Amino acid sequence: MSDATLHSTTQDPDDFAVQIADQVESFLVAVTEVARGDEPESTVPFLLLEVSQLLLAGGRLGAHEDIVPDERYEPDSGPEPDVDELRENFARLLEPVDVYSEVFDPYEPRKAPVPARISDDLADIITDLRHGMAHYRAGRTTEALWWWQFSYFSNWGSTASAVLRALQSVLIHVRLNQPLEELDGLDTDQGMGDDTLEIEAGKVMQQEIGGPLGMRVK
Repeated sequence: MSDATLHSTTQDPDDFAVQIADQVESFLVAVTEVARGDEPESTVPFLLLEVSQLLLAGGRLGAHEDIVPDERYEPDSGPEPDVDELRENFARLLEPVDVYSEVFDPYEPRKAPVPARISDDLADIITDLRHGMAHYRAGRTTEALWWWQFSYFSNWGSTASAVLRALQSVLIHVRLNQPLEELDGLDTDQGMGDDTLEIEAGKVMQQEIGGPLGMRVK
């Protein structure tokens, strides 16, 4: 299935597979545009919107009955496209707030938060979604849906949820004029112990994000 026929008028727009593919493709196109950095002051709001919409597709996949692929073994979808440039662009655009803290499983007691990067997480999500899209464009619709559902449960669903919380937190702090303290050098390659990770933002975040959003910067 080529790009030209991805949204063919012969396809039923009410079909579940078509709707999920539309949502996935919309996310991939939108975040790729955001990564170009043409509107850096809108990076966080745009990503918040796109990740929120992607999670709607994820919720539909999660609520759907288990999707069984047509073949026992997954067909080769070809080499995975490189996402390093996207990762680096996101890291540059999100530099003041890229590092955040995350609890991987809220049902595991006494698990300390660990540091993560929004840019890394976005790259992982994009990789998972592109893999499924390769199947969809090759006409392997059931395989694509199986992969998107499986990877939603195993990786991109929880990752996108964590990214959404981080982006939402950034905007909350900006809108409520609550600057965050500096990390003092803490990064994703360091353990947190029992301390709470605080995102590197403060005045830089207020100036680079709050100002363009129309907030009063002190």
